[in-house]
Amino acid sequence: MKKSFMREKVIHCGKDYLSPEIFPYTGTQQQAVKGKRGKKKKVSEPKQKNLNDKRAKRYFIQLANANFGEGDLAVHLTYAPEFLPDSYEEAIKIVINFLRRVAYLRKKRGLPPLKYLLITQMGRNGKRIHHHILMNGGLDRDEVESLWWKVKESKKKKRPAVMYGWANADRLKPNKKGIANMAGYMVQDSTGKKHWTQSQNLEKPWYRPPNDKKYTRRQLAKIAKLPPDSEEYRAFWEKQYKGWELVEAEQQYVEQSGWYFYLTMRRKC
Repeated sequence: MKKSFMREKVIHCGKDYLSPEIFPYTGTQQQAVKGKRGKKKKVSEPKQKNLNDKRAKRYFIQLANANFGEGDLAVHLTYAPEFLPDSYEEAIKIVINFLRRVAYLRKKRGLPPLKYLLITQMGRNGKRIHHHILMNGGLDRDEVESLWWKVKESKKKKRPAVMYGWANADRLKPNKKGIANMAGYMVQDSTGKKHWTQSQNLEKPWYRPPNDKKYTRRQLAKIAKLPPDSEEYRAFWEKQYKGWELVEAEQQYVEQSGWYFYLTMRRKC
């Protein structure tokens, strides 16, 4: 009979956020050795970057917190009815061209290369396609918005720009949860499907080999009975992760296996 453990996997999201995951695990002597640090491992990306999937949403928020923060931008792009793309593929081509313009302008201004997370949402029947983008800051918001053109402005020909639709760029304002609120808004459930793409220069969340000896089922069952907003609940987790404060906790009980915990911790100032 295979032995059962409560596995702890601590995911690092940049320098300021941890996402510990504690969950039941059954394996044959695959325990992490106590005191042995081991090599860093990158969190594997979901095979399908479909944001209707719960695991993909969690990874997306971790990736966002690892790469974006104060002074970066959240950009929202829509299409006027007459310019709606006929397909997801066409919409991706259009928005990638927009990102190339942003990248070119950044290079021209001597700014670091563009980093981005792009969500494309397809409404019912492929209508009401729109995009949400997280990107690194440095450019003026108006400049970024002005690049969402279908036909470029020509001063020589006295031709105004023809825009694909509405564009809005906002400065990110992190709170205790970093930019999890904005990232959560971008991936929230709605009609249709959402997919994301990303630049290749993003810092990926990472973890060291999991620990199968830190927690017991009995210990976690006791903690799960506490109100999540209680001082005792918060103090327990902050004692486990010294130097970090608890900003969010999600717990779930599965009858066949037991308790699952998904935490968000912020480095204490």
